[in-house]
Amino acid sequence: MPTRSLPLWVLAAALWVLRVVTAAMLAVDAYIHADLAYRYDPNRAASISQGTLFRWEAGVAAFAALAVLVVFWLAAWSLVAWALALVVAASALGAVMIYSHYDIGTLGPLPNMYEPFWYGEKTRAAVAEGIATGTAFLGLVLATWTVWAHRRAKRAAEPAPIAGGRGTPVRARIRHDY
Repeated sequence: MPTRSLPLWVLAAALWVLRVVTAAMLAVDAYIHADLAYRYDPNRAASISQGTLFRWEAGVAAFAALAVLVVFWLAAWSLVAWALALVVAASALGAVMIYSHYDIGTLGPLPNMYEPFWYGEKTRAAVAEGIATGTAFLGLVLATWTVWAHRRAKRAAEPAPIAGGRGTPVRARIRHDY
């Protein structure tokens, strides 16, 4: 029984929507972290301040947003961009949720970032990170599915190899009738 799958244009349209939403949410996250960084500069451990971590998060989130938007025509790099966006968004969401609920203390060079109260920017950043995590995950799944669909279509369009010809595996060409 033949299997039915979505047309590739539907997957491409869904990927574009996910790409734009993911990039927008990562851009919101980058803006909020860059805007709040100076407020957290006094909170430092041995060498790294929380403001520095916020600046790094802003830079990496902006880079991931650009990567998701720009790198879409090369299948392998598109998967890397989606994975980067997923890791950036999920790690930021995980950090804000953990440090809002648990007083972990300092971890090596990281300062104690425990902050149990929520305010507008923190809430907006957490919502943006949550949406970016979900859309990046869906984007990674759909991009992987699209790559597989393209490869299946390409293999189906190729002519079958001639038995014993150059396209046949070596094991199939070896004669065992001595």
